[in-house]
Amino acid sequence: MKRVGIRDVAERAGVSISTVSNALNHPHTVSAPLVERVRRVADELGYLPLQAAQQLRAGRNGLLGMTVINIANPFFAALVSGAEEAAAAAGYRILVGNSDDDVVKERGHLELFERVQVEGVIVSPFGDAGPSIRRLQARGIPVVLADAKDDDAQLPSVSFDDVAGGRLAAEHLLANGRRRIAFVGAREEVRQVRERLQGAREAVAEHTDARLEVVISTRTTAALGQAFGADIAAAPRAEWPDAILATNDHLACGIVSGLVGAGVRVPEDIAVIGYDDIEFASVAAVPLTSVRQPAREMGRRAAELLVEHIAGSREHRALVFQPELVVRASTKTTSTAAATTTGAAAG
Repeated sequence: MKRVGIRDVAERAGVSISTVSNALNHPHTVSAPLVERVRRVADELGYLPLQAAQQLRAGRNGLLGMTVINIANPFFAALVSGAEEAAAAAGYRILVGNSDDDVVKERGHLELFERVQVEGVIVSPFGDAGPSIRRLQARGIPVVLADAKDDDAQLPSVSFDDVAGGRLAAEHLLANGRRRIAFVGAREEVRQVRERLQGAREAVAEHTDARLEVVISTRTTAALGQAFGADIAAAPRAEWPDAILATNDHLACGIVSGLVGAGVRVPEDIAVIGYDDIEFASVAAVPLTSVRQPAREMGRRAAELLVEHIAGSREHRALVFQPELVVRASTKTTSTAAATTTGAAAG
């Protein structure tokens, strides 16, 4: 197909070539209706300004790709927001693919990024994204992991110490006298869930009078949490756990709602702790204790690493952020306090 040029736009819009140039590059020098007309015609014809066409021929389009596990979770929304902020500062825009806890969707997003030849990709993997990542790399497209680690140290990554986070949450419950803890979360195939559970198990194992029950859910939404809380309340009181550790705040807030709605006192009867420290956690009817992850900062650092690699860096840096426990009313009736590890990135 013949490439559409500025002369084609001018002829279709019924204006001069200089007017098209001004409308597209210096719109303040042209009337608003004329700018709108020229831009509409340019879009209809598929016109690419010279600079954009040159970028495409040089293998540059100013686009990055990013996949996240579930954009409905405020943690991942904040992760994307931080990445977009850093990318914009470097002159890039991000195409976001929501995997929605589905490996097929995740693979489809990565294949799309490969087809449109984005300049780099940030992957927050749900399933085994290895084959798709290797195809991207074979195309010369750099990849950075976000909220994940590369066990082979072949990819730059920004991750969170989820083993420490799970341990920190369980230790807090144990220190407050809880001994029957229910760990409620998604399938253990999800690395974050598996590592949080590992940390909780390590903490509970240090107390011979404590036990940990694991409850697996296909999804980790507030609605499912609410149903789970109601189910616990309906069981004989002797079967109740005295504490619940949920793998995200959406789930935890739903659990609190289900318990309180059925007349269970939180935390007097059952303490509840979440993970991520989303904004709603602090303003819930029963303010939620949570393990805080610096999601926006993690996203920002992931985008910065990706931009470095697009520029030619080959250093496979692995940044690991440490957890911070924010204690609120859902686990303690005393005044709000916070226990912190480091909250910083290492690596």
